[in-house]
Amino acid sequence: MKKSSIKEEGLKRTNRLSLMLNSREARALGIYCSRYRVKNKSEFMRETIMRAIIKRFDDDHPTLWEETEPTLFTRKLSR
Repeated sequence: MKKSSIKEEGLKRTNRLSLMLNSREARALGIYCSRYRVKNKSEFMRETIMRAIIKRFDDDHPTLWEETEPTLFTRKLSR
């Protein structure tokens, strides 16, 4: 197996997420997508959700003087 195919295997989307909207939310999404020429709603929602998550992680990163619980980006030091 080539190195690139191993990398691609780890990036396959295998987890399904279902999202329900009320009529007003669906209409707003439809208007947004047509106004800004969004062709792939699934990709748009995935990128928007991940952008919000990464921004929150970035905003909530621990500081030098702050003791917090480990996060997704914390590395365990093995000695």
